[in-house]
Amino acid sequence: MIDITIENFEAEVIAASMDVPVLVDFWAPWCGPCKSLGPVLEKLETEYAGRFKLAKIDSDQEQQLAAMFGIRSIPTCVLLMNGQPVDGFTGALPEGQVRQFLDKHVPSAEEAQAEAEEELAQDALAEGDTDTALEKLQHAVATDPANDDARFDYVKLLLQLGREDDAKIAFAPVIAKAAGSRKLGALKAWIDALDFVASGAHAEGAGAAFDAKIAANKRDFEARFGRARWLMAQQRWQEAMDELLEILMRDKAWNDEAARKTFVAILEVIEPPKVKVADGQIPPEDPLVATYRRRLSSVVLS
Repeated sequence: MIDITIENFEAEVIAASMDVPVLVDFWAPWCGPCKSLGPVLEKLETEYAGRFKLAKIDSDQEQQLAAMFGIRSIPTCVLLMNGQPVDGFTGALPEGQVRQFLDKHVPSAEEAQAEAEEELAQDALAEGDTDTALEKLQHAVATDPANDDARFDYVKLLLQLGREDDAKIAFAPVIAKAAGSRKLGALKAWIDALDFVASGAHAEGAGAAFDAKIAANKRDFEARFGRARWLMAQQRWQEAMDELLEILMRDKAWNDEAARKTFVAILEVIEPPKVKVADGQIPPEDPLVATYRRRLSSVVLS
């Protein structure tokens, strides 16, 4: 719990809500219902163990803040997430109802733990410690199997490390969702490319064979697409995207837009994890991803 003033409001409420939901309790010392609600909120903040932050504003002392939120009666609680009010309630609700209100917005203990593991994994990756990153991501998925972001990072890292069988096992529970998810669909495209190579296109000289077919017929899109998938299997992402662009420049709609869809999948795979930036600023886009996204747009829209 923290007491909020106009001076610390931006840092302790707006900026803080970018990382964790912030419940703002507008109260006053003379308010009887406030005295009964306050201890309930403080108890729940302790019980939820960092899954939300309680901020208290004395509406008499901080009339500017109260006016900003349009407070007409107290106690009034407003929940902020990502810098914006998303919900609230007025009056001294009993603990059970406050808990129900929080549970609509605040991540579960499992979700919070998985998110923490995911952040530790990204820190480990930044330091080049893939073993720790893999361990943390595996634990995040086990803790919260419904966390598709953690699963994406886990399967992606397994594939990067060449552990294809383990990646397929980890991906199996969500494979049915791949068609409706850009991230999961990207993993499936990568795995499909690996299967394509394993099915026979991996033979010695495959690259030269693709090159010969393309040299003989620049519109041999099957050969170009095969070469792009062969490059994907080797994680030669830029070369793969260059080959897909060659298809798109000649026939955008070929094979139900297979080239565009695969290009988008590669962008999803190579995009670095989003990092949190102070004051809610949007982090700069990865230069490689930005360049190839522009190239795709230029070709598709031409």
